[in-house]
Amino acid sequence: MSFRFPLATSSWDEAEYQALQNVIASDRFTMGAHVEEFERRFAEHFGARHAIMVNSGSSANLIMVAALFFTQNPALKLNRGDEIIVPAVSWSTTYYPLCQYGLRVKFVDVDAGTLNYDLSALAEAVTSKTRAIMIVNLLGNPNDFDAIEKIVAGREILLLEDNCESMGATYKGRQTGTFGLMGSYSSFFSHHISTMEGGLVVTDDEELHHIMLALRAHGWTRNLPKVNRVTGVKSDDPFEESFRFVLPGYNLRPLEMSGALGIEQLKKVPALIAGRRANAALFQEKLSDHPLFSIQKEIGESSWFGFSLLLRPSSGLTRKEMVARLTEAGFECRPIVAGNFAKNEVLKYFDHEIHGNLSNASYIDANGLFVGNHHYPIPEAVEALERI
Repeated sequence: MSFRFPLATSSWDEAEYQALQNVIASDRFTMGAHVEEFERRFAEHFGARHAIMVNSGSSANLIMVAALFFTQNPALKLNRGDEIIVPAVSWSTTYYPLCQYGLRVKFVDVDAGTLNYDLSALAEAVTSKTRAIMIVNLLGNPNDFDAIEKIVAGREILLLEDNCESMGATYKGRQTGTFGLMGSYSSFFSHHISTMEGGLVVTDDEELHHIMLALRAHGWTRNLPKVNRVTGVKSDDPFEESFRFVLPGYNLRPLEMSGALGIEQLKKVPALIAGRRANAALFQEKLSDHPLFSIQKEIGESSWFGFSLLLRPSSGLTRKEMVARLTEAGFECRPIVAGNFAKNEVLKYFDHEIHGNLSNASYIDANGLFVGNHHYPIPEAVEALERI
């Protein structure tokens, strides 16, 4: 089924197609110089010391969590059984690496307006057992980082960011994804930039960067610099280092095509985000007082991944009825990310607990959805939503 107002559209032009042709002509298809150049430019653009590209945003979350189990820095190291707080509304692969590495996951409610942490619930959930907090910037919207910093002040708590939906968002002029020890990004087709599949982690910590370089490709030393924070000094003999395995890693390597696409897409980021924000300004102007639904309350400067619609209790509509109306009007729509993730059967495999009753997450799960935003003007979509 084709939609008049789809969730996602391409931001490629001739530059991206030429980048693909250049890779084909080079005859080097797996991770190489284009990926390395994209990483360098990405880190510079978003204000981080290091960026590492992987094959998806989900893999970015995986490698980010894994790195904390192999650091030699006791202030950063996580161990199985450590408690990490997560918001109850996010995507599945925010949570899965935490389960897979044996962390105790504590689900905390979100705010029905911002869709990010309910800050009061978060403050109540933090205890002496808390070792880390996963901050998820949902649908482009930054968290209130000042408030979170106050909550963790004086405590040995690591902050991580799942910024996969919020590339280009800022809080007080600083890019989201850079507030935590590490931050993850996605460059999947439907996200702010598209490298087909792809993801990145940024960090200022050199050791964590080196650990992730090894974990990304089989846990071997081949991609580490000669002097590194994992093995010290590598041998000058490339044969000796070719199959030297030092960490229990993965194969999360991106393609050279993805790196080449990323270089071209990164040039367009300011314009892509500006286009989305311009649409959001019209969306907020026209729909902030809609009788049937409320919209996301912006914190900082959102990069507006999409437009959330949360049915008001007074609407008299079920979400199914709302989806039918939107579909008839030409909108492709989805639930708000994965809704209340704590309701899922997969939690039987988690070491977890639920803080409070997750009432907002449950309401969002039953009554929320979102429609697409784009980098080009969409006044017709906003007008159609206004008429719903």
